[in-house]
Amino acid sequence: FVNGAGVRLLGAKSSRDLIGKPVINFVHADFRESVRKRIDQSLHENIEVPFSEEVFVRVDGKEIDVEVGAVPFVFEQEPAVQVVARDITARKVIEEKLIHDALHDALTGLPNRSLFREHLKLAVARAKRKDPYLFAVLFLDLDRFKNVNDSLGHAVGDELLIGIARRLETHIRPVDRVARLGGDEFAVLLDGIEEPSDATRVAERLQLELQLPFNIHGHDVFTSASVGIAMSSTGYETPDEVVRDADTAMYRAKALGKARYEIFDTEMHSRAVALLKLETDLRLAVERNEFVVHYQPIMKLGSNRIHGFEALVRWLHPERGVLLPSEFISVAEETGLIVPLGRWVLFEACRQTRQWQREFPDCESLTLSVNFSGKQFMQPDIIEQIKATLRETEFDPSLLQLEITESAVIENTKTVTELILQLRSLGIRLSMDDFGTGYSSLSYLHNFPIHTLKIDRSFISNKGDSGDNEIVRTIIMLARNLGLDVVAEGVETREQLAYLEALDCEYAQGFFFSRPVDATVVGSQLKRGLDDQTISRWKPADWVAAEQTVLSVE
Repeated sequence: FVNGAGVRLLGAKSSRDLIGKPVINFVHADFRESVRKRIDQSLHENIEVPFSEEVFVRVDGKEIDVEVGAVPFVFEQEPAVQVVARDITARKVIEEKLIHDALHDALTGLPNRSLFREHLKLAVARAKRKDPYLFAVLFLDLDRFKNVNDSLGHAVGDELLIGIARRLETHIRPVDRVARLGGDEFAVLLDGIEEPSDATRVAERLQLELQLPFNIHGHDVFTSASVGIAMSSTGYETPDEVVRDADTAMYRAKALGKARYEIFDTEMHSRAVALLKLETDLRLAVERNEFVVHYQPIMKLGSNRIHGFEALVRWLHPERGVLLPSEFISVAEETGLIVPLGRWVLFEACRQTRQWQREFPDCESLTLSVNFSGKQFMQPDIIEQIKATLRETEFDPSLLQLEITESAVIENTKTVTELILQLRSLGIRLSMDDFGTGYSSLSYLHNFPIHTLKIDRSFISNKGDSGDNEIVRTIIMLARNLGLDVVAEGVETREQLAYLEALDCEYAQGFFFSRPVDATVVGSQLKRGLDDQTISRWKPADWVAAEQTVLSVE
């Protein structure tokens, strides 16, 4: 007996085409024995057998996925089994799609991080069992991919990612695996290579291929990739360790200039761990207020008197001692901690300088220079923050000079221009720090209301170099012609000072006058009065004892 649903399931025209034929004849050969046992079990044990997934073959030869169960019953006074089957082909298609989607990237169709991890897990296990077996993981990150999205749009960016995926697939072996880990990050598992140089050759080949233009919507789009390589010879226990180290090597390649590859070594891991600890310590330091401001005098050349001070932050690390900005500011920038730290430095420097102005009669016009990062400028309420600081410390805005870098101006031209105009309206002066080391575009000096140029110390320290001499001379002449002040940084010798004085440089700072020192030391010197604060008073001869004391405490 077969009902109408059974006829349709098996693709027959009528029940007559099926009656008399054993059900087992319509079961796929691979599943036939399993179905036969279930039918026999239902018949001999007189029990209902639960459904299981099997494969039937229709009259036309088409295979279909079915769920099959068996129910004992009596048919024409004889024990019989009713085989119940239902078509689950559509459900299986959906299930397979869900499984595929869970393990593949929706945009590129490549395996995703989860599937790549499973492949890598097998490679790690094989490397443990088989000594001669060697594999490598290449971690690729596109360089400046954000620029493509920002300039041409995300649709072009997506097409670029798809194009990159196809090129990566084309230029690896069938046994290798490529995956998109997310964003603009890709990974390649090189399975069973002979030697480490195989991995570097693949990295070089892939980089060359990715540097060729992609034609997308009429645009020739160029890109490059930084690649980190982790070799199984390092000895890994888990797939996550391999990806971690390849990622670390990739960031090293980025730091060394992009569009290159680096092979992971244990020193990279040590640096990464140290950097993570530094970030953790820095977060705690901001909460615990472990910072102090040091001050370096800016001298007015000709009169040899103190014009003002530059505020420079120091971190009093509980384990490592005094840390200079070069050791932690980049981490503060990356983590955003530069914002609360910069806010505190500005407030503390204004408060302290205002205290000196009140305490010492001839210090009323003492100026203060404070460094400002690009991220600080990007704070939506930065103007209100500065206003609040000036109001709470009662500091004269005309005596405050904020130092910004050329890169901060270039990267956020429109926003920075508006902020500079607002700051200028408050009476605050702006200084371009490290002038000459970046873009140094005359158009920026013309368009931005800058008051002061600071000549980078590298040009001063190389005074013997004729090229650097001309750069210094040109910057001073340029500033004079534009009506700007100019400050030379890094003055360390009498010869450097004499050279700057011969060029009529207005202001200078550096170790020749004083190292940056804490507020207590500055206060003790200011007691003598500015008229007594000549270069001879601020030279190392008078400062050695004080500086040595500070350093020993630090």
